[in-house]
Amino acid sequence: MPVYRDECVILRTHKLGEADRILTMLSRSHGKIRAVAKGVRRTASKFGARLEPFMVADLQLYEGRSLDIVTQAESLGSYGADIVSDYGSYTAANVMVETADKLTDAEAGLQQYLLLVGALRALARREHDSQLTLDSYLLRALSIAGWAPSFGDCAVTGAPGPHAAFVVQLGGVVADAAAPPGAPRLDPETLRLLAALLTGDWPTAEAAGESTRNQASGVVAAYTQWHLERGLRSLQHVDRTIATTRRGEVL
Repeated sequence: MPVYRDECVILRTHKLGEADRILTMLSRSHGKIRAVAKGVRRTASKFGARLEPFMVADLQLYEGRSLDIVTQAESLGSYGADIVSDYGSYTAANVMVETADKLTDAEAGLQQYLLLVGALRALARREHDSQLTLDSYLLRALSIAGWAPSFGDCAVTGAPGPHAAFVVQLGGVVADAAAPPGAPRLDPETLRLLAALLTGDWPTAEAAGESTRNQASGVVAAYTQWHLERGLRSLQHVDRTIATTRRGEVL
């Protein structure tokens, strides 16, 4: 069996038998990988702790027919303990890895890997508020996947902004002439925050008030779930004060 080596971030795990574990991972060079880590649930396992969700490791694997096999693991980013010690960071990280898992079903690239690792590192180090970090990650991950939202010019006609109407189905803000009846409208502060989260303008993002952050989070949640065409189960555990409909429209 061919042997290969890659850097991976652990997305989720499943028990296998009495001592083994199935890992779903996003790798730097080989896309999404599903592999078996043998014996990692035993207390004597030498690398079981390195193969928990949110951890980043340099792995050596055997290529199998359906599942690869992990033979060596060297820790590159021990983010798990720091993330799970804070509820906000833990729930945000769960949304991130679930989103990464779904976005890379068909195709995974280096940009998605680097973005996820950077976001998990920021959560572990408490670099920014976990809600802001999560929303920024979601907007950037969708942009990499080809669904970049518009928060300035009209997403339909390209007419220069600012525009207030926001329609997730149309890709962001739209001019009044293109907005469907009853389209929700966002205030300038919320649009400014969303644009800052998309571009990584942290001074602007961190200056936003709580109500503005909450409205922006509702917009991001709606936009993400609409384009993924399915709900994110982990998102229900994140504190969101802005409700969303099943079709992804901000209420």
